[in-house]
Amino acid sequence: MTGPSSRPGLWAVVGATGTGKSDLSLDLAEALGRLGRSAEIVNADAMQLYRGMDIGTAKLREDERRGIPHHLFDILDVTEEAAVAAYQPIARAAIEAIHGREAEAILVGGSGLYVSSVLYDFRFPPRDERLRARLEAELVEGGPGPLLERLREQDPVTAARIDPQNGRRLVRALEVLAQGESTHGAALPDEPVLWHPRTRILALGVERPALVGRLDERVHRMWEQGLVEEVERLRAQGLEQGSTARRAIGYAQALAQLDGDLAEEAAIAETQALTRRYARRQVSWFRRYAQAEWMDALSPLDVDGIARAGAAGPDDGMDRGLPSEGGSETDAAIAGESLPGPHDERELRHD
Repeated sequence: MTGPSSRPGLWAVVGATGTGKSDLSLDLAEALGRLGRSAEIVNADAMQLYRGMDIGTAKLREDERRGIPHHLFDILDVTEEAAVAAYQPIARAAIEAIHGREAEAILVGGSGLYVSSVLYDFRFPPRDERLRARLEAELVEGGPGPLLERLREQDPVTAARIDPQNGRRLVRALEVLAQGESTHGAALPDEPVLWHPRTRILALGVERPALVGRLDERVHRMWEQGLVEEVERLRAQGLEQGSTARRAIGYAQALAQLDGDLAEEAAIAETQALTRRYARRQVSWFRRYAQAEWMDALSPLDVDGIARAGAAGPDDGMDRGLPSEGGSETDAAIAGESLPGPHDERELRHD
């Protein structure tokens, strides 16, 4: 950038859960403001899209947002399905609107597929609601077995990658195939290309032993702050009828506790184990962003320096986020196991 009159850019703050992404995004927005550039934050955490899912997602309250505009929080009911193919256009529209106000856009979240869908030239196959309804009816009537056999006949490679009991993914694979599309779930150019040419990716990391301790303590705090009570309220709003929200790590365990299937201690322990596993996958996902700027989340960060560096470079100076060839995170995102789009365990945890 060449100063306050230059075109606004797109920042991404990524990393595993529990590394302080929300705090960094706020600090960065304030630092940009001190340089005369306003900034607004866009959510890229799949579970923070849901109204009422607050404690278990570590969602910032309004009074914690320092007066900085936040977008795409609390836009779904818990009965609605969160789908990355639906998220991508509204996230990009929010970013374009922010840029239209001559402000910097800061994308923040740990849901890798959601982040990638915004940052990269990422195209999804079409959806056919009538066809999907028919396949879902077949799933209800006959279970996943017949759908799996059909998929094996049509695309054995994808069939081998999908959990045989995951009916939702089987339905999506067959829906995509029926429309003459590849079951890789998204279409990319041969080499991944950034959607916005002025993109800078800040990745927060914590050494594994320290991160594990932070995550375990965080889960304890969730229970202390009233996660079970939050889930009980959401249950009255139809949480168990939703296909996505009810599966979120922590929420599923709190539901099991309410049902008497798990004691509190076991619910906490299971949530901790799943959170640790999810964090490991997040780190692997974002490590594939070859030119992301990795920072130690436990060390003091010169946020003003980061903001100045982003605001002072040439027009292509922020173009630092392309993955390396061969092992890009976008390759992982479009692998057959990701084809339904919404979430697997990697996409269910909070920021």
